[in-house]
Amino acid sequence: MSDRSQLRREVDAAYTVQVKAATKGAAQAGAFGVGVVTFAHYAWPLFRRQTLPFKAFLVSGFTIAGLVIGADNALLTHEAERRLTEHAIRREARIDLARRGLIGTETEIAKWRAERTRQMEERADRDSGNLRDASIQAD
Repeated sequence: MSDRSQLRREVDAAYTVQVKAATKGAAQAGAFGVGVVTFAHYAWPLFRRQTLPFKAFLVSGFTIAGLVIGADNALLTHEAERRLTEHAIRREARIDLARRGLIGTETEIAKWRAERTRQMEERADRDSGNLRDASIQAD
């Protein structure tokens, strides 16, 4: 798996997280905005005299604020999680490389990561092969 395809997948995952959170935040804040405008309409005579476009402008302001804040919070949370997992993988690589007597440079960590990915794929292939053999023998 190339670095570009991995990066592309990570960007797509972050985009998906951001879109879902933005949609949810916009819906929640928009509903809140409608509630506030409705309450103000019935509770405040001065607000009741305002035009419908002005009231719609206020609701759209709530909605846009919810969209932006929701998307930003979700992306920041996603990036923090990614940094934690990346840090854990790099720490594991540095420790493993130190046990082998190597210095954990970027190049060595990249080689270690490729080797680890290859080993995990081989193990997954072996495990799926064993499951297939077991299901054939059971028949």
